[in-house]
Amino acid sequence: MEENSTNYFAHESAVVDAGCQIGNGTKIWHFCHIMPGAIIGENCNLGQNVVVSPEVVLGNNVKVQNNVSIYTGVVCEDDVFLGPSCVFTNITNPRSAVVRRGQYAKTHVGRGASIGANATIVCGHTIGKFAFIGAGAVVTKDVPDYALLIGNPARQKGWMSEYGHRLEFNEEGKAVCPESNETYLLKNGAVEKENA
Repeated sequence: MEENSTNYFAHESAVVDAGCQIGNGTKIWHFCHIMPGAIIGENCNLGQNVVVSPEVVLGNNVKVQNNVSIYTGVVCEDDVFLGPSCVFTNITNPRSAVVRRGQYAKTHVGRGASIGANATIVCGHTIGKFAFIGAGAVVTKDVPDYALLIGNPARQKGWMSEYGHRLEFNEEGKAVCPESNETYLLKNGAVEKENA
């Protein structure tokens, strides 16, 4: 990845500031703003009206739908999906008259996680790999790998496969994804893929 390399596409209405890094094959659509110090991996797709703030890191193959602002402090690993108008925060106690730059809380989104439309991720938490956050959910705590969370405040309602299917575990703690036929194990309140 080279700083402002030319091996990516940016719509003519997008603003790509000097001092950011954008990977090969990435597409940046209408009215986006990529700010200095942002790092965007390869083969990402940023829908219209997306803002990527300084020091944000997006891995490879991250899909960002329309109207998402990704603020300083957010890191998304490879293959993350950010649904339309989902929201990240980066200050836990914002006040207009109190300057808290430099006090941003970190939010880490694990590989393959999906965040649904209009979901809100309160800063300072980790979203586990392949977790699935339902539309409109408000996440106020860490999320385990493969967990399905819905509601406000978000509560865990099950587990999801890497292909995005609800997992139904038998008495032995095993579940099979109906699309990939991969087996998942539920042990001590955590899920892992068999033979991973």
